[in-house]
Amino acid sequence: MSDATGDRGQGAMGPIVLVGAPSSGKSTVGRALAARLGVDFVDIDALIEERAGKPIAEIFASDGEPVFRDLETATTIRTLGELSAAPAASGAIVSLGGGAVTSEPIRTALAPYRVVWLQVGIAAAADRIGLNTARPLLLGNVRGQLIKLMREREPLYREVATIGLATDHHEPAELVKLIIEQLPGLQGSQS
Repeated sequence: MSDATGDRGQGAMGPIVLVGAPSSGKSTVGRALAARLGVDFVDIDALIEERAGKPIAEIFASDGEPVFRDLETATTIRTLGELSAAPAASGAIVSLGGGAVTSEPIRTALAPYRVVWLQVGIAAAADRIGLNTARPLLLGNVRGQLIKLMREREPLYREVATIGLATDHHEPAELVKLIIEQLPGLQGSQS
C-alpha cells in the first residue's frame, strides 16, 4: 500500500508536492486532495503551457526537450518559492510533471517540502495513457517507453519522497485518505 521513503519533508509545512510517473494520478489526486483540504491546486505542466503559450507536446516538437526542462525547472522553483512566501497559499497542492525529478535543481528545491510519490505499475499506466499523443516522451511503444522512464526515474522519486503510495488499485478518494493519514502534519485534517 505504501512505500517507506526517507525523512525528507518531515515536519514541513508549506505546499505539498505530488510526483510520479506519467498517469500515476498526480493531477486527479492533487485536485481531490486540494478540495478535501480547502487549499489551491497548482499544476506545473498547466503553468508551463500558460506561460509558453503552447501545449507541452508543441514545446517538445518545436523547441526540444532541453528547452522544456529549463522552463519546467524555472517554473517549478519560482512557483514553490512564491507559494512558500504567501501564507494564504502555503498549504497548496502542487503537481509536478513526471520528469521534473530529473532536474537536480528541482530535487534540491523539494528538500524542505512534504512530497508524495504516487506509484503506478506499468500495466496500469499504459492502460491509463492509451495512445495519448500529448505525452511526447511516450510516443510509439508506450509500454516500452514507460518501462525505460520508470527505471530511470524511480530512484529519483524515492530520493525526494516523504511518502510513497501505490495507486493501481485505489480510487482517488482512497488515496486522499491515505495521504492525510500518512503525511506529517495532516492527520485529523477535515474539510
